[in-house]
Amino acid sequence: MTEKNQNISHMAAAALFSVTLAGCAADSGSAPAAAPGPQGTPGSAQGCKADKLEDSALIGKTESEATGLLAGCRWRIGERDGEQFMGTMDYWEDRRTLGIAKGKVSWVKRG
Repeated sequence: MTEKNQNISHMAAAALFSVTLAGCAADSGSAPAAAPGPQGTPGSAQGCKADKLEDSALIGKTESEATGLLAGCRWRIGERDGEQFMGTMDYWEDRRTLGIAKGKVSWVKRG
């Protein structure tokens, strides 16, 4: 392939990418994605209060009660009222992912 053809090929790929991005941004027919809510990170001075409890102790608690217990812990909301939120594929043994239904914790998973 000649240098001129390579340049044309790169410009065509860049144009296609730009059009694709513009199409995504212009999609006003869909509702904006809801944020999954707060996520905790370890490192508070008092540590993770929830480490003194079984994960099952969080089930049935309100979201605010559970997040209070999870202060200083690694956690995230994985699902709220049937709507699933994107997570990461990294594995943290100490991270809790919570499922929330009608304002209460319905499940807890580790990892």
